[in-house]
Amino acid sequence: MTTRRDYSLTGPETKRAWERGLVSAEWYKRPVPRERMKELMQRSNFPALWHLLLWFALIILFGVVAFLSWGTWWAVPAFIAYSTILTGSSDPRWHECGHGTAFKTQWVNNVVYNFASFFLLREPTVWRWSHARHHTDTIIVGRDPEIITPRPPDFLNLFLTLFNLPGGVKTVRHVFIHALGKKTFPEEDFVPESQWPRVFLAARVWIAIWLAVIVLAIAIGSILPILYVLMPPFLGHWLVLFFGATQHLGLADDVLDHRLNSRTIYMNPVFRFLYLNMNYHLEHHMFPMVPYHALPALHEEVKSDCPAPYPSMWAAYKELIPALLRQLREPEWWVVRDLPTARRAGGEPSPAA
Repeated sequence: MTTRRDYSLTGPETKRAWERGLVSAEWYKRPVPRERMKELMQRSNFPALWHLLLWFALIILFGVVAFLSWGTWWAVPAFIAYSTILTGSSDPRWHECGHGTAFKTQWVNNVVYNFASFFLLREPTVWRWSHARHHTDTIIVGRDPEIITPRPPDFLNLFLTLFNLPGGVKTVRHVFIHALGKKTFPEEDFVPESQWPRVFLAARVWIAIWLAVIVLAIAIGSILPILYVLMPPFLGHWLVLFFGATQHLGLADDVLDHRLNSRTIYMNPVFRFLYLNMNYHLEHHMFPMVPYHALPALHEEVKSDCPAPYPSMWAAYKELIPALLRQLREPEWWVVRDLPTARRAGGEPSPAA
């Protein structure tokens, strides 16, 4: 019989992480010349603006197709496609703008971040601090609030996550609680006290928008406003999981080396546009302040010191799915990446853990 570790943020694994020196620890980084790193970290509005305009054009295009197909069965795939482009591609834009690296102009980062947060059902302030914790303690059990599934994996939850369930429902419940000026857990563990007024304000704005959409739908006697605004976080979330599952699942936890718990995958141009170069995920975690448009160049700088990239999404899933199935039987097992540098004696996966 397999046993599951306590992945909560206040359980025994949290204490164990502190005792093992895994909390806010120093991570391995490939040395990159200082001048070269300064070049890679340069921010620019132009690449992100071009990507943003193309993204909005696709949203509008699929939105128009969905409208024109309304009243026929073609409306079903049309609204799924619209929701996929809107919500599925909101994830990397939320991510990069949350880091403040997509645009050089910070107010633009904030606007796009809040727009994407709404269509992902991610409370903007809560998730800003959640993601900061994720980068500080990446896949450290008891510390990282963004671990997609525990070991052994919960396949039912993974399936429901395709439709943003139960996470989306939990978010809606928390939004109503926050609108009342009350805190929730586990958010209280990583959101600073000074940031809670922002959480409460955003929750009230969200509820106002939700109510306005529902009132509009009733007033015009059509569910179209609901389909365009309230349903995309559920209909289009499958793409978030499709890309996101490849980032860390099946790899080592409780290590201090991103080469062992993060994947870099070569993708075709369409996927790279939709995912905003987050396929270079190892490089992003190693140097999170490098803008997304510079990640391919960063990859060239560090690849000699990293495991071989996966040649495609197909190759990544050929490893990922069997790994999750094996972890059902052997929850202590994980995929060990081959590093150019020697591993610890005994074959354990990280010289830093």
